[in-house]
Amino acid sequence: MRAKILNLKSQEVWVKEVIKNLSEFRNRRLAKPSKRIAPLLLSLLWLFAIAWVGFLWNLGNIGLVDETEPLFAEAARQMTVTGDFITPYFNGETRFDKPPLIYWLMAVAYRTLGVNEWAVRLPSALCAIGLTCLGFYTLSKEEGRRKKEEETENQNSKLKNSRLSLFFSTPWIGAALIALNPQTIAWGRTGVSDMLLVACMCSALLAFFLGYTLEEQREKTEFSPVSASRFPNKWYLTFYVLIALAILAKGPVGIVVPALIVGSFGLYLGNFRQLWREMRPVSGILIILAIALPWYILVILANGQTYIDSFFGYHNFQRFTGVVNKHSAPWYFYFFVVLVGFAPWSIYLPVAIARTRFWQRSYWRRQPRSAQLSLFALFWFGCIFGFFTIAVTKLPSYVLPLIPAAAILVTLLWSDIIAGNEPENRRIKLEKKPNSLPRGLLATYIFNVIFLLIVAGATFYSYNWLGDDPAMPNFPQAIQESGLLMVGGTIWIITAVAIALLLWKRQQRWILVANLIGLVAFIIFGLTPAYKVVDINRQLPLRQLAQVAVQQKLPGEEFIMVGFWKPSLVFYTQEPVTYYRAVTKAIDYIKQSKNPTSPSILLLGYPEKFVQLGLQPNQYQLLDSRGAYQLARVPRQAFR
Repeated sequence: MRAKILNLKSQEVWVKEVIKNLSEFRNRRLAKPSKRIAPLLLSLLWLFAIAWVGFLWNLGNIGLVDETEPLFAEAARQMTVTGDFITPYFNGETRFDKPPLIYWLMAVAYRTLGVNEWAVRLPSALCAIGLTCLGFYTLSKEEGRRKKEEETENQNSKLKNSRLSLFFSTPWIGAALIALNPQTIAWGRTGVSDMLLVACMCSALLAFFLGYTLEEQREKTEFSPVSASRFPNKWYLTFYVLIALAILAKGPVGIVVPALIVGSFGLYLGNFRQLWREMRPVSGILIILAIALPWYILVILANGQTYIDSFFGYHNFQRFTGVVNKHSAPWYFYFFVVLVGFAPWSIYLPVAIARTRFWQRSYWRRQPRSAQLSLFALFWFGCIFGFFTIAVTKLPSYVLPLIPAAAILVTLLWSDIIAGNEPENRRIKLEKKPNSLPRGLLATYIFNVIFLLIVAGATFYSYNWLGDDPAMPNFPQAIQESGLLMVGGTIWIITAVAIALLLWKRQQRWILVANLIGLVAFIIFGLTPAYKVVDINRQLPLRQLAQVAVQQKLPGEEFIMVGFWKPSLVFYTQEPVTYYRAVTKAIDYIKQSKNPTSPSILLLGYPEKFVQLGLQPNQYQLLDSRGAYQLARVPRQAFR
């Protein structure tokens, strides 16, 4: 009898929920089209503006930057030339550093746009834009949940609902923070695999959370065809597809790190078993294997143990357990990387993390899934930070996947600041709950001003430590004469003063806007022109000499570069280049090599390298000299 009563009650709840949903759907249908279309169009314009400033503006206006970017660009070009889309090659040798997805995308861009800088960088830019859009969508769901809670609270307390402008909405803030920060801008404009991995991995994590909340919605309405199906819901399926693409972008890290995040999140909340049932991991693994495994099988069949030792051994296991390519750093390295790479928003990250009060586990286990976004972002941030801190090899780009999580945490913090949900503003002192704002915000605002003043001072005097690159010895003078350091430093000083005035006037919500305007102004008037100055002094001479080499090269003549390694020469000449860092090894190679078809070689290097090679000016023909380099034709007999 009791079971029947409970069943009738559940049916009654289900009927009420259906009637409520139908009523909401009817109200949305009856709403004026302009009220629905205008916010959508404005949001699209906002996303386009962010994408243009952050990733598309002047994307291909500077040459490829040595050393890493040309390696990817040339390997992709080689695929289009040879038709071998299984084994990547660079300069006639196999390149097993990364899986092929980035090369495939570049190859498609080459076929569409031609072989140029735009095509090299467009996949990274589109990945960054796609991640920003999915972040916007996820945060729009969070905004909807918050509005429903506010409406319910206002109805119960008979208060009017205070609506914020669209510009201050959670998804608008989140999209700006995800895209407009130094790390994301830098890698979103660079033709390497890092942003592709970040887009796949982070989009997969966002898809997981959307699927996680979707299951909760199905439980509420007692509509559960997914639970009876062999396949997970659409967002979990998206999660598995993106994980497979992440594996094709950079290897095992594409599945290890997301599994660590999702697993620890489920264990903390005590619903790991339920997650396991919902996600249908057997189906998910089959999807991942179907997408990612075929290429790995084909490349191993083509290259055997050499590929296994190079990719899985050297570029994955050894990077985690040992130092590779001298990329070592102390354990606190990533604290500085996040502080600078996520500036100026990183200033608010400690407060945003404290705001979650993650130690209140019982509270979080009682919360609906849709209210757990900040907790999920915290696990996302913490797992990646901890994982790569433990890894012995350290690079700034390794923690790039935690930037969207940091952006979500800071976005939710600022959403509460703008909405006026600070404890100091409450008339009645309530017990602090997770997601309530701590009282340390004033100190954070003050540190925001101090930090920007420090950045301004560093910008003014940065020319003092910019002279270490022998490839551009005149760069410190050039950047100082351009006036860009004065412009950049002035922008940050004005921003700091504006924030101080806003703090004095108690207009805290506009501090976010001041930071954003200052950052965008610095990108447009300081950073982007500085890229051009760097290109003129560092990369342009090499491109010019590459054109001269193509015009002057005789049939069968070998092109040798001595003293340094600049892969961009291979890309711009579209010819193999022999590199030797050590002068003695270069001399031995030239003496031992025999080329009956050409009695001379093309030699590129610093002028002092020619002296170290034992060459006198009358022993070679100087073809051209640009920047720090010179190109000459040298008879082989000069080395006998």
